[in-house]
Amino acid sequence: MASSAITVLIVDDEAPIRRFLKATLVVNDYRTLEADTAAEALRLLRHVAPELVLLDLGLPDMDGLDVIREIRTRSPVPIVVLSARGEEAAKVAALDLGADDYVTKPFGTDELMARMRAALRHRLADRGAEPIFVAGPLTVDLARHLVTRDGAEVKLSPKEFAILRELVVHAGKVLTHRHLFRAVWGQDDGDQTSLRVFVRQLRVKLEADPARPALLLTEPGVGYRLTA
Repeated sequence: MASSAITVLIVDDEAPIRRFLKATLVVNDYRTLEADTAAEALRLLRHVAPELVLLDLGLPDMDGLDVIREIRTRSPVPIVVLSARGEEAAKVAALDLGADDYVTKPFGTDELMARMRAALRHRLADRGAEPIFVAGPLTVDLARHLVTRDGAEVKLSPKEFAILRELVVHAGKVLTHRHLFRAVWGQDDGDQTSLRVFVRQLRVKLEADPARPALLLTEPGVGYRLTA
């Protein structure tokens, strides 16, 4: 393993899951630390400073959401939540508290690695974005407010561009409905039907098949993600 390997803190109270995650990460050239309680995780964060945290929300000594809240008072370290299927409310709360992403159990190795890489990219870029974003046929020039698909300019309304810009800045990361309302409308909550309409309009303009989107993906019950 290279001396420059990224250190990942695995926080999960189930030993088999920790063993699986450790084996997966080591094969992919990550270093690992392990904690089976929130107290141990916070201690390691103070003394070792890992570069990414994989956090299960169901810990024996502290609610996982409180762990995220505590981490965010002291560190911007990327946090990828490991969540059980059907925990939409917990996923939304985790993201709104500052988690970078989540992976739903059971998950595949490729998905986990992709989520981790995206979270690390976001932190290294300090939540910024390149002036020009390219994903398949889509090109977004943020500085010039210019959007093209297959080389042809796409006309967007101000609200459509504002939503797309936020998704581009955080490409690969799921953005909650609340995040988008705050960023685009300047409020904590809003009409989700209106947001769905804007997203549907963006898909009509940007996707090859709006009924089967490949770029602007829905995370059910949580929000939206732009393919990186």
